[in-house]
Amino acid sequence: MKQKNIIKNCLLLVFSMASGVSLAGTPSASMLADTCAGCHGTNGISNGPATPTIAGISNDYFIEVMEQFKAAEIPSTIMSRIAKGYTEDEIKLMARHFSGMKFKRKPQQFDSKKAALGKKLHKKYCEKCHEDGGRKSDDDAGILAGQWAAYLQNTLQDYTSGDREMQKKMKKKVDSLQKDHGNDGLDALINFYASQQ
Repeated sequence: MKQKNIIKNCLLLVFSMASGVSLAGTPSASMLADTCAGCHGTNGISNGPATPTIAGISNDYFIEVMEQFKAAEIPSTIMSRIAKGYTEDEIKLMARHFSGMKFKRKPQQFDSKKAALGKKLHKKYCEKCHEDGGRKSDDDAGILAGQWAAYLQNTLQDYTSGDREMQKKMKKKVDSLQKDHGNDGLDALINFYASQQ
């Protein structure tokens, strides 16, 4: 009898390890993260210019954005429905998983003249929160450097149109940037971030 239970428990353990589900029925972080690969790429490194790379973003930023998607505070085609399917604990597991990975920049086209202006504008308007030229995620502000230009353009459009709410400090900086440089300033910033490969 004991031997049958031991064999049964061993088989259950092997099955749970192979399927990515714990004995308690909770999915593993890697299993949850695998569900993101269809859009955000293997290991969170996006191959599609309209979808961001999520590998390397901060733990808190991931959780904050997923909560905003769940609450339909961020415009999306499908992410709000997807986010609603995860529990708070599952989102935390995914956040830890992706924040522990390395962000990978992919080559993309950019205008070098606009990128040079964008570098100056970044220092003046964005560097305080998006440190190291937008490369760091320490301040839970999202990685900009090397992120897909099309994604950044769409996101900035959501912010400037009012479809997505900006934090007060960001709104103040973006309003000032647009007053001084118009949409050309935003375009220059996008080219600067795209140039960091």
